[in-house]
Amino acid sequence: MPNNDLDAIDQRILDALAGNARMSLKELAQSAGLSSPSAAERLRRLEERGVIAAFTIDIDAAAVGYPLQAIIRVRPLPGQLHVVERIIQETPEFVECDKVTGDDCFIARLVVRSMAQLDMILDRVAEKAETSTSMVKASPVKRRLPPLSGV
Repeated sequence: MPNNDLDAIDQRILDALAGNARMSLKELAQSAGLSSPSAAERLRRLEERGVIAAFTIDIDAAAVGYPLQAIIRVRPLPGQLHVVERIIQETPEFVECDKVTGDDCFIARLVVRSMAQLDMILDRVAEKAETSTSMVKASPVKRRLPPLSGV
């Protein structure tokens, strides 16, 4: 079965885990309408197929001391693409980064404790790239699963 072939039971499992990835196997089985051994087998197959890549937690950055977030568009200077990519990868305050098409090469999300910290990080990147920074005011859509059915 290809990775994108999800039946209704797989969808129920994923929906349940999206709501609470720490639920017990018994709770997951009940949510999916399966026995615990059947739910465990389905879960194992979803992991093997790469549909479930990880079980993780979602932390509120502000609650752990990072009240500011910024979206940074990055356009490396000629010959600096790999250097800039490495700087982003090695800077833990960059919590997400996508390599994109268009005028910029990277769009990244950065969490910082202060504007001074933002400037310090951007100064390191600016030596090798042009940047454009937008401060995040709110996130009306948090990271979520794509629609899993009907398409």
